[in-house]
Amino acid sequence: MQADASPPPAPKPEPDSGACGAAAPPPPPSLPPPRRIKGIYVLPNLITLAGLFGGFYAVVMAMNGRFDLATLGIFAAMVLDSLDGRVARLTRTQSAFGEQMDSLADMVSFGAAPALVAYEWALYDLGRWGWIAAFVYCACAALRLARFNVNTAVVDRRYFQGLPSPAAAALVAGFIWLATEFEVSPPDLVWPMFALMLYAGLTMVSNIPFYSFKDLNLKRSVPFVVIVLVALGIAVINIHPPLVLFGLIAGYAASGYVVYGWRKLRGEPTSVVSTSTHDPDEKDLHR
Repeated sequence: MQADASPPPAPKPEPDSGACGAAAPPPPPSLPPPRRIKGIYVLPNLITLAGLFGGFYAVVMAMNGRFDLATLGIFAAMVLDSLDGRVARLTRTQSAFGEQMDSLADMVSFGAAPALVAYEWALYDLGRWGWIAAFVYCACAALRLARFNVNTAVVDRRYFQGLPSPAAAALVAGFIWLATEFEVSPPDLVWPMFALMLYAGLTMVSNIPFYSFKDLNLKRSVPFVVIVLVALGIAVINIHPPLVLFGLIAGYAASGYVVYGWRKLRGEPTSVVSTSTHDPDEKDLHR
């Protein structure tokens, strides 16, 4: 019987474990993705800067004794403040930077500017009481804006918690504009200006509900009579803009107390805070 002459199978190669028996080195790590450079949206922030310029312009004009132009600067900032957020939403350019920029610009245009204009116009004659009233208004505007930023997610969107700072600034500027239009001497209105500053400042930090108009849908069709009423409203404002605008702003500044009293009489809750936070450090901000 002839023996099998086929060669034996070749041995399998052993894995190379290195000189010291260590494992093979891992493959080189892949490169990280390129970092995305964050930018700033131009259009909404440009409108915010324009509103900031309106507040700065009001201060400069007050220092030069042009209180009519100073009040117009505050009103222009108010109009621009109502546009920047809407433009950002329409163009989908909202950003955290834009929110912070808007809040800081509001502090200048609706906090510092009205306080300084009112002080230069009439409160200067009261000495320390004058600058105390101006500071109370300015401090309340800062507190109002800080609370608004904190309470955005917990407040009923149909109402503001306290008088909004643009409306408070418009109340102060409208009073000065009306007095300037009728050529009333500022020393004759020192104490009314003092009372108005305290009212506007303290109402900003109150819990009084003020209608926000945020639930109005401008894309929805309306009856023809609504357009006619809008045209009539514009015509009425043109009769005497300082008087009509101040009357509208003063009516809005008092409307919150009417709503508050009506809810109290009907036994309804007066707070506009829809939910509460679980942070014990901020619980008092939501009462």
